[in-house]
Amino acid sequence: MSSSNSLIASPNDHRRYLYLTLDNALRVLLVEDKHSSEAAASMAVNVGHFDDPASRFGMAHFLEHMLFLGTEKFPDPGEYHAFINQHGGSNNAWTGTEHTNFFFSIHADAFEESLDRFSQFFIAPSFNLELVDRERRAIESEFSLKLKDDVRRIYQVHKETINPAHPFSKFSVGNLETLGGEQADLREELLAFYRAHYSANLMTLCLVAPLSLERQESLARQFFAAIPNHNLSKSYPDEPLYRKEQLCQWVQIVPLKEQKRLTMSFALPGIDRYYRHKPLTYVSHLLGNESPGSLLSYLKEQGWVNQLSAGGGINGYNFKDYNISFQLTDRGLQHLDDIILASFEYISLVREQGLEDWRYQERSNLLALAFRYQEQIKVLDLASHLSINMHHYHREDLVFGDYRMDGLDKAEVLTLLDMMTADNMRLQLVSQEVDTSNRAAWYHTPYEVKAFSAGEIARWQVDGIRAELKLPEPNPFIVSDSQARPDKASSPVPITVAEAPGYRIWHKKDDEFNVPKGHLYLSLDSEQASPTPRHAALTRLYVEMLLDYLTEPTYQAEVAGLSYNIYPHQGGLTLHLTGFTGNQETLLALLIDKARERNFTQERFNIIKRQLLRSWYNSAQAKPISQLFTSLTVTLQRRSYEPRRMAEMLEDITLEDLHEHVRSFYERIYLEGLVYGDWLEEEAKALGKRLSHLLSLVSSPSGESARELIDLRGNGTLLRELSIAHQDSAILVYYQSPVANPTKMALFSLLNHAMSSTFFHELRTKQQLGYMVGTGYLPLNRHPGMIFYIQSPTAGPLQLLEAIDEFIADFSYAIMQITKEQWEDTKSGLINQIMEHDANLKTRSQRYWSSIGNKDYGFNQRELVVEEIEQLTRADLIRFMMQKMRTKHCDRLVLFSCGEQHRHQQPLTSDKMITDLRSFKLQADKFTF
Repeated sequence: MSSSNSLIASPNDHRRYLYLTLDNALRVLLVEDKHSSEAAASMAVNVGHFDDPASRFGMAHFLEHMLFLGTEKFPDPGEYHAFINQHGGSNNAWTGTEHTNFFFSIHADAFEESLDRFSQFFIAPSFNLELVDRERRAIESEFSLKLKDDVRRIYQVHKETINPAHPFSKFSVGNLETLGGEQADLREELLAFYRAHYSANLMTLCLVAPLSLERQESLARQFFAAIPNHNLSKSYPDEPLYRKEQLCQWVQIVPLKEQKRLTMSFALPGIDRYYRHKPLTYVSHLLGNESPGSLLSYLKEQGWVNQLSAGGGINGYNFKDYNISFQLTDRGLQHLDDIILASFEYISLVREQGLEDWRYQERSNLLALAFRYQEQIKVLDLASHLSINMHHYHREDLVFGDYRMDGLDKAEVLTLLDMMTADNMRLQLVSQEVDTSNRAAWYHTPYEVKAFSAGEIARWQVDGIRAELKLPEPNPFIVSDSQARPDKASSPVPITVAEAPGYRIWHKKDDEFNVPKGHLYLSLDSEQASPTPRHAALTRLYVEMLLDYLTEPTYQAEVAGLSYNIYPHQGGLTLHLTGFTGNQETLLALLIDKARERNFTQERFNIIKRQLLRSWYNSAQAKPISQLFTSLTVTLQRRSYEPRRMAEMLEDITLEDLHEHVRSFYERIYLEGLVYGDWLEEEAKALGKRLSHLLSLVSSPSGESARELIDLRGNGTLLRELSIAHQDSAILVYYQSPVANPTKMALFSLLNHAMSSTFFHELRTKQQLGYMVGTGYLPLNRHPGMIFYIQSPTAGPLQLLEAIDEFIADFSYAIMQITKEQWEDTKSGLINQIMEHDANLKTRSQRYWSSIGNKDYGFNQRELVVEEIEQLTRADLIRFMMQKMRTKHCDRLVLFSCGEQHRHQQPLTSDKMITDLRSFKLQADKFTF
């Protein structure tokens, strides 16, 4: 056993760390977090789909699924999930190329019992023969779910067009075909795979808890020392990702969603060894720049490109694809050679003029500042992240490694830049307008591969750098240091610091997280925002045009950690500003000035309008269950509209229409804002006065826009069918509370908490109805509600509704059968979730802003809900279910779509079908707030 406490941690990090290695060679990182009421654990195993046998694609993924379904010590396949859920936690896992990660969080009081269950995955899993077929069908459902996912479809083409001897070429997910055959034979292969690849010396464990390091070390030894160590070593084939003939190629792919994207991809070696200096981070800092003179700025001016990203791409043990990706305009598709040549010119510019210490130091300072004032994340995310870092970084850098930039190593940068050439490049073109002759396995993606022509290579040769391309100027927003001010808050919750007709500003000085950052929310309500689909389309177009218009003038501020977002809502739009407080007001003034200019050009209007139309029309290609979620708010919220309906309105809108809409939008405005973080009260008051003055220049005061929600009372079961082109069927059943008070919030949230794991286990694991199966507590416009949802490759809508109704009808018996202790554990688990401590400034600001939106001006709604939950009995919950859900004729909304393979089944019909959504919404009773 060896141990060390010499990890480099942020000065703002209150946690304590201990690294140790158990006698079985399991590497362990313990994290003591006294501020958290939750605990978490994550195990990262150096095994992934690269390890799949050639005859069993998806085996690593299948094994990940099977480990959850019972162990010798805890044989019940649903017990682990139920235990975690009951105690207010969550759990999940993923299988990647070279690693598999298992993780969970739970209330700290139940941590020891949960570790007992979790550790058994890696000591004595049962691999129950009866569950083999059931779980491979779950893998099939997961595969089926993504059949029409363009990301997955394009990923498969990538796999097919590389060196077939490299493990990246393997089909990663698996399905019934690759996991077929006799259950007993598959189980034996599963056992053999587990024994051959799962070994303590290939695992890293991270525990995070409000327990002392000494206590955590004791738990780690108690529960994880028994994991067998087979002293396995990892070795993947010494094969290049691309053979020579697979470079210098176009890979042209036809997507399902309408999009046009070009990716320049350069084949680099594995990059883990570069992490101390991060040369690619520095290169991306320059290539991805968006300020005037940048590659993106030039390409946008030509009307060829909308967006650029530099630095993405797959990576692994001996490879890294360095990608420069462009979202093309329609015109850009005709200028591919020009885009590629300009990119090579900018790479040359970086090579010739960009290797300067001050430029590197700018990027390094940003990471140093981010590390110094590192904000805490949820314990679950921290445990998962650190367990993976243990496979990539040296011990002292497990926390610091992501932020480390030790200085400009010009030789490293030049080595990588010298590989960014035409003869070491592949080009991927994704467009519905390309010709293809091949179809990818599994996902049937149409694609074509062709070699670069001699003419193309000649056209891409750099012969000088065009004058329009320039490296960025020094960034005035970057500060080398910043200090949080020690002033204490005058109130434990936000208070109103500025108010007059038409506006109200809230403020709260943070005195807990000790970071010199702030969050500023400004919501602008206008009755002109979305009374009709056309108005809503115009408002969304205005937001997109504004974001596009602001890109260049605000880019350096964004780089310096001052970010912003503008998004539409039912009543208008919201501006959210975040980052270091020293320059926040400067950025806000810039945003307001630019928003008032509204100098939108016809060319950018045409491009952004086309982009927005593409996005809305593409929504019809989303997963069925995703489309049902969108349609739920569209069906129930008076001022929400189907994406296709807004697209139809947008088609004929002109630039003059947009300018007129913006003018009318600002005629009468209601402003509500929150200033939270390292802002003093007098600063917030002064800001309120300036905002009030600015508003008086452009608008008259107004009241808040009404938020109207359809009242489902007295309608019985309403059904609405969506026509979705997909092989799966999907259903969403929504129950609404007519009253928005803490009692109903408590009942709906407790019912969901009590039901969720049982619903998942019964309908997904046992009945195998689909991969996307669940329940959710869903408040809309303050009204509590609950949903049940399934996307299924095996059953049509009628069968799915019957299964949900049967589950609800039987659940009251399940509630009656649990013990008093289990009932109290269920309640305390939910209470712990609701009262979970805010991890950072961002989480706290979101909670305060949500409270303001919900008119929870005491900022104590969650405490009131918890008081109600504490009083609820099993009888209360059963009575609530009987009144609200037990009959098939109760008030509820059922949204569904019938999959292509279920059209022959008995349809789901009713005399209460919503066939004309517009008429339904106009005539229905509504709640207003």
